[in-house]
Amino acid sequence: MKKRSMQGIRNAGCSTLLLLGGLAQAQTPPEAGSPAAGLESLQRELAEQASQLDAMKRALAEQEAVIRELRSVIGTEVLATKRGGQRTGPGVMPADNATNAATAAAAASATQGAPGLASSPQQVMAQAPQPGAQQGESASPQTVAVEEPVGRPPETDRRPPEVAPLIDQPGVLTAEGKLVVEPGFQYGYSSNNRVALVGYSIIPALLIGLIDVREVKTSTYIESIALRYGVTKRFEIEAKVPYVQTSGSTISREVFTGTAVDNVFNASGKGMGDIEATVRYQLNYGNERIPYFVGWLRYKSNTGKDPFEVVTDCVTRCVGNATGTGLPLGLPTGTGFHAIQPGITWLLPTDPAVFFGTFSYLHNFSRDNVSRTVLNGEKENLGKIAPGDIFEFSFGMGLSLNEKASFSIGYDQAIIWPTKQNGMTVPGSVRLTQGTLLVGYSYRFNNRYTLNLSVGAGLTRDTPDLQVNVRLPITF
Repeated sequence: MKKRSMQGIRNAGCSTLLLLGGLAQAQTPPEAGSPAAGLESLQRELAEQASQLDAMKRALAEQEAVIRELRSVIGTEVLATKRGGQRTGPGVMPADNATNAATAAAAASATQGAPGLASSPQQVMAQAPQPGAQQGESASPQTVAVEEPVGRPPETDRRPPEVAPLIDQPGVLTAEGKLVVEPGFQYGYSSNNRVALVGYSIIPALLIGLIDVREVKTSTYIESIALRYGVTKRFEIEAKVPYVQTSGSTISREVFTGTAVDNVFNASGKGMGDIEATVRYQLNYGNERIPYFVGWLRYKSNTGKDPFEVVTDCVTRCVGNATGTGLPLGLPTGTGFHAIQPGITWLLPTDPAVFFGTFSYLHNFSRDNVSRTVLNGEKENLGKIAPGDIFEFSFGMGLSLNEKASFSIGYDQAIIWPTKQNGMTVPGSVRLTQGTLLVGYSYRFNNRYTLNLSVGAGLTRDTPDLQVNVRLPITF
């Protein structure tokens, strides 16, 4: 009995020792090099990589949505230029570079702080397989030049496109806070012929009476300085001060004299012209379907020497007698009337050309008690003078030759109503139509200096034969 009890105690002790040994063996960690340790480490890394890949997929989906939105707004070519560089090897289009740059940025933002993964777009691009590379081949290096932060759309330029200017009213407004000083020079030349027959005809080949033949040649030189300031992105103000030099020659056989000899009558004048002030406002933001519209309002003063201040070649009066030629001994430098001119300019960009045009209406304010000085110093009262208003329109097309040079061609027409004196139309004053064919060139030296040149050719007899304008706007 005692032997059985001792045997049972020994068996129970052995069982307890075996159980404790098994627990101790179960609690002992596996060795570093054992297969179980490697399996657990791989499982943890796979879980981490899966969570990181999920984050990268979400970021990549967001970037692809941004890219699609940018392409729909600004186009693939512009997006490629703004967002991506150029690959050093062949086979990659600029649009692919833009997509790769955005993808790399998404991957970089998703993997920030994760060990063992790339933390910059360049590193992600270096690790990612290049398009066109086969499996097993080393991908060629790709360089990406990012001009702006990826994922943020570039700031669009909502100003009208620049074209070589043909008229005095520019379409592109001065940038906000910028000052433009524009010295200019204008040359004009006109030649008019007039033949007056005073008498009666016996047969078509025989005239009994006098013939008045006049040929008037006029040259005008205008030096000007214009100042433009951009108050806001869509509003600018301008002031222009001209200095006028003009000369004219009249070749005539004077009426009622019976002479067969041509006489030459010369006259000239110089001095400050009519000072002008203009305000312009961009009414809308245009595109390829809707033109840009710029409204403007110009005021013209009468600071120049008007036609009534110069001495006229008449002894006592010039209306109703022949005591003199009736021509001015000097030439005016201004119109002598205040005027206001509202107008609107439109520009429609259609790559590669830009179509443009202008509509305006100039109203001259009448003057009361107007008188002119005759040869002996006396005044001849003319009463109330109301110059005719002017309706003007123009249109043309501008073409950019390269990033610095542009070319424009256009047409300008002005319709001038007759002048009235004391409510009655002045004898000999009729409605005039002036048509001018315009060609312009522009060359931008840099962001500060631009040279503009335009040439106009008269298409009607009432239009100056030639007009040449040279302007050099300087931006400060």
